[in-house]
Amino acid sequence: MRAGLVQLTVTDDPVANLAGTLAHVRAAVAGGAGFVLTPECTNLLSSNRAHQRAVIVPEDQDATLAALRDEAARAGIWLLAGSLGVATGDADGRFANRSFLIGPDGGIAARYDKIHMFDVNVSETEVYRESAAYRPGSRAVLADTPFGRIGMTVCYDLRFAHLYRRLAQAGAQILTVPAAFNHITGAAHWEVLLRARAIECGAWVLAPAQCGFHAEAHGKGRRTHGHSLVVAPWGEVVSDAGDQPGVSFADIDLAAVAAARHRVPALEHDRAFEGP
Repeated sequence: MRAGLVQLTVTDDPVANLAGTLAHVRAAVAGGAGFVLTPECTNLLSSNRAHQRAVIVPEDQDATLAALRDEAARAGIWLLAGSLGVATGDADGRFANRSFLIGPDGGIAARYDKIHMFDVNVSETEVYRESAAYRPGSRAVLADTPFGRIGMTVCYDLRFAHLYRRLAQAGAQILTVPAAFNHITGAAHWEVLLRARAIECGAWVLAPAQCGFHAEAHGKGRRTHGHSLVVAPWGEVVSDAGDQPGVSFADIDLAAVAAARHRVPALEHDRAFEGP
């Protein structure tokens, strides 16, 4: 299976973002991808709560999701909408940061709500509280496809190795990590964490990312790291998209999963222990 990773620089305007996203998805299909992946926050990046409330809608009303479902059906591909902000109807008004796996019939094969919220103090001037606007998910998700079993995660999940180990031990051969990784933490940690998850799990890691400066008409904007990566089960970086929007490709061979897990069967070697 050829994977095509879409790298984007979205704004806080879902309508404008969609046109660029579809153009890149079509470029991925033209390049032979049968599995196309977009990053976290494909429909928008916004730091303004009032603007979020004005434009984020339930998934059955989301134009980005509808268009990506139509595109998957038209092209006959599998498509991961890395994540979309969707309204949940929760009493506290918080949204879900939800990843969608779409089948070649346009149907939604799996949904995953990001479990770990990005509540961090990157610097004195960059403080993030994702949980103020988004409520965390509570369920790990596996999805079966003709080309392998997929474990679905999103961005900040990457720092929680136990989630990936659980997915791999449950049969995941491919781990998806769509992200809008901060430019500071990304430069320091992005590649090494993705390679670590691939090595620990003996799995392919596919990580489509946001890149560059994300202008906001209703907020201050932010920067993301880019460098969408594909990492093989032995830890080699197979594809790096750099720091500009576009599409990168990698051919996914599940034989590499079996080979890595045979050489180092660490997923079978857990032992109980006491303390601390």
